Amino acid sequence: MNKSTGSRVMILAVVSLFSVSLAFGAGSEEAKSGSVKTYKVGVLAPITGTNAEYGKGFQIATKMAADEINAKGEMRIELVVKDSKGDPKESADLARQFGDDPNVMAIIGDFTSSCCMANAPIIDEAGIVQLSPTASNPNYASMSKFAFSAMGRQDGEAPFFASYLLKKYAGAKNIGVIWVNSDWGKSAHDNLVNQALKDGLNVVSDVNYIADEKDFSSSIAKLRRPNPDHIVILDQGAVPTIINQIAQAGWTDVRITTLGPGTSAQILNLTKGNSERLLLTTPFFFDLTNKRDKDWSDTFEKAAGFAPTVHPAVAYDCMYLLEASIKASGAAVTRESIRENLQNLKDFSGLTGPIKFNPDGDIFRKYLIVAVENGAFVKKTDFDFAK
Repeated sequence: MNKSTGSRVMILAVVSLFSVSLAFGAGSEEAKSGSVKTYKVGVLAPITGTNAEYGKGFQIATKMAADEINAKGEMRIELVVKDSKGDPKESADLARQFGDDPNVMAIIGDFTSSCCMANAPIIDEAGIVQLSPTASNPNYASMSKFAFSAMGRQDGEAPFFASYLLKKYAGAKNIGVIWVNSDWGKSAHDNLVNQALKDGLNVVSDVNYIADEKDFSSSIAKLRRPNPDHIVILDQGAVPTIINQIAQAGWTDVRITTLGPGTSAQILNLTKGNSERLLLTTPFFFDLTNKRDKDWSDTFEKAAGFAPTVHPAVAYDCMYLLEASIKASGAAVTRESIRENLQNLKDFSGLTGPIKFNPDGDIFRKYLIVAVENGAFVKKTDFDFAK
């Protein structure tokens, strides 16, 4: 939010097999027979661009959920996936297309808060739900009664990151912050820095950059000059590039941390040993000793060509949230009934845990601390670490 190698090439290769605006009839033709009704759901995601790993994750995970729903024979979900490229203008144009199509009942997406916030007036006018698996800017969901997010909010995760990852777990004293200048990045930055200062941490360097930046050498030089003991990278797709350029600058005596990418396969595949000892937070971590988690992770990886992060897991849950809202509508399913039932949904527990929307349409989550050790992500704390 790099030169394409490893999993990035695999991602693009898989993407080329699909038309980006392809309608996924995620079930057999027989499902159309009898009393089974078809509900069309739009999916907005950055299938190409810096955040393609996450967009492809949306595409695979929502299809996994739709296939499972369709197999039950109670309804048929048809997914229409469109590539926003991570660009707010492109995303807004596509959201308007979905809104203008009366057959599209709801939207899952987009990935970035900037895209989702650009779409908020459009979905509000069209009266169609936009359920983002990942938008965490605290201002997003309150922009429209049709705007929802299932990831959690940066006024929850960023303060946790400052107090519990940086101060309590890592023992940081002097920190440098490098962040993408976007709606999400500014929210994450402001919430993290405000909490860090309250906790007595010294923010000795603070630099930002525009989305899709490729050369971070001058930013890294500014970040390094005051000699922080820990740095925080606030972004998603650009994180591997920044980590590699820090290593190329010969800066090896600083602990790198990041908020945003989760346990991204790109971090491991594109940085190799440069990401060793990296620290990050996530609201969900796949427990591969748990059969459900392992089966889901294996199925996803087989389809996508890379291991899942929390982001596709929440996208998968979003499809089931819509299924529950459609079911609760009874015989008269409308865009408004989906919105109302989503807002009032109770006792929903998905792959990533319980989800119940607050009045604004988003949720607060608890967080884990994860480290890279011997080239793999390792969970270092449980959800009770903040107690």
